[in-house]
Amino acid sequence: MEKINQLWFLHCAGFGGPDNPQSAIRNPQSQGYALVSLLVFMTLLALFALAAAPQVQQQAQREREKEAIFRGQQVADAIGSYYRFKGAQGVNSLPTSIDQLLEGIPRGTKKLQILRTEAARDPLSNSGEWRLINPTSQDFARYISALTTYIGGAPPPPSREFGALANLIPRVTDVLDTKSSGTAPGGEDSSDNSSGPFLGVSSRSRRNSVITFYGIDRHDEWIFTPLFR
Repeated sequence: MEKINQLWFLHCAGFGGPDNPQSAIRNPQSQGYALVSLLVFMTLLALFALAAAPQVQQQAQREREKEAIFRGQQVADAIGSYYRFKGAQGVNSLPTSIDQLLEGIPRGTKKLQILRTEAARDPLSNSGEWRLINPTSQDFARYISALTTYIGGAPPPPSREFGALANLIPRVTDVLDTKSSGTAPGGEDSSDNSSGPFLGVSSRSRRNSVITFYGIDRHDEWIFTPLFR
């Protein structure tokens, strides 16, 4: 009985029986074809993976940029809420840290949340820390110049409630080309934020972007501010 079971196993496995002992050894040529086919398949699979990798990476960056714009606009809204709560009295009514926005503003016996914890982090930088933009910074002048180029006309007027702050922004002397492909230095801005008031935030990533934000294609030149909203 044991002998019969062994013969049946060999038959099911593709080997011959006792009347055909040579078939117990597979054809080396067939094994060679199978190995070559496997190698070809693995090579094609690797080539497809290499071809798809840049597209996957670009799509992943695009999603991070969409999230950065979404969060940045929430920070801008929070700055506006904080400014109005403080009386909209110029620079003294602006926040000086992200923590102040996270703390919220008093509403009766409680505090009203004006900024989500997730929005307080920059998804484009490794540190996750937004760069705070002071209204007197040249970054604002460059941003306004970029907006002027984008809309193809005069600089955009600031929101009425921020009119007093608009006078602090350096005057735009020329219109900048917002396209910076191939010129971005890469890496991240690791400088410390000042403790002064800020009217906007930008990413610390100094890389070129996949998405253009008002025609600007560098992460660190996107400024999220309530000034023009």
